[in-house]
Amino acid sequence: MTAPANDNAKPCPICGRPAVAKYRPFCSPRCADVDLHRWLGGHYAIPATEAEEPGEGGDEG
Repeated sequence: MTAPANDNAKPCPICGRPAVAKYRPFCSPRCADVDLHRWLGGHYAIPATEAEEPGEGGDEG
C-alpha cells in the first residue's frame, strides 16, 4: 500500500506522476531506483573544461 499523493507536490522527475510523501520526490521505489542507477552510471554530470595551470603548456623557455 502506498501513501496518498500530495496535491501540491511536484511531479516525479522520472515518470511525471504525482510524488508520494514516502518516496518524495519520486512516486515509487522503482522511480527512486531508476534515479539512483542514473547517478551511479554517470548519466548526471556537469560538463566542464579544465583550466590550464600556470606554468603548464610548454611555451616557457
